[in-house]
Amino acid sequence: MTSLALAKHPLRHLRRARQFVALAKPRVVSLIVFVAVIGMFLATPGLPPPGTVFFATLGIALVAGAAAAINCLVERKIDALMARTRARPLPRGEISAAQTLAFALAVGGAGLWLLHRYVNPLTMWLTLATFVGYAILYTVLLKPATPQNIVIGGASGAMPPVLGWAAVTNEVAPEALLLFLIIFVWTPPHFWSLALYRTREYARAGLPMLPVTHGPRYTRLMILLYTVALFAVSLLPYAVRMSGLVYLAAALALSGLFVLYAVQLWRDYSDLLARATFRYSIWYLAALFTALVVDHYLT
Repeated sequence: MTSLALAKHPLRHLRRARQFVALAKPRVVSLIVFVAVIGMFLATPGLPPPGTVFFATLGIALVAGAAAAINCLVERKIDALMARTRARPLPRGEISAAQTLAFALAVGGAGLWLLHRYVNPLTMWLTLATFVGYAILYTVLLKPATPQNIVIGGASGAMPPVLGWAAVTNEVAPEALLLFLIIFVWTPPHFWSLALYRTREYARAGLPMLPVTHGPRYTRLMILLYTVALFAVSLLPYAVRMSGLVYLAAALALSGLFVLYAVQLWRDYSDLLARATFRYSIWYLAALFTALVVDHYLT
């Protein structure tokens, strides 16, 4: 083997590794893991056990990555029709369906084993249920069937803080369900703001997303109503004395700004504003949960 071939050999392995990592949607998984870790820290007055945090974080990340890979597998033909997804490894033919399935099973299985062995069985079973909810119920059944797919399927996306809480306490407390509720109500305005400026792509792919089936004006109204509901839900941690004034101030500011985005989107729509609303929604959730954990240790 020539020196040039030797140099290219590790590069091919690195490129292939990056393709498999792309299947796991690392940017999406990073937000999932972040809110799960916040749930771990909120579950105890002090600091959670480092070993539990490490193995729970790793296990949840692996299972979330496996669910993302199954999503890519099921939607590979749809992804090929959409500008934001056509560069994924499956539509480009860089990774086969069989390789994707093997990757998802190996990674997901490893994550579940870690959770069962080093965390607790409850967290493992809840994480498995979340996997089934996203990879099967949402991706296979709901997404191609109903414009309410993101509302119903949002339940699986709202589970990470519950998983984090269960990892530390081995139970699901009312406070954990409150964190679930925040993400559940956040999901529709987050996703529909993306769907608004991708409406033609979803229509071309044959997916019954809300802007496709009910039109952009109705979707903008639903975004506004859900965002107002999110404003109210975001104040519940303070109302039930789960958090203090630091969180209250942050929730009022962050949720108030989200409502302003939604009002603007309703009154004077543009694709640029929809993109800005979508980006803010991601930042909003991260900042809101950060405020929760900061308040937790300050008060």
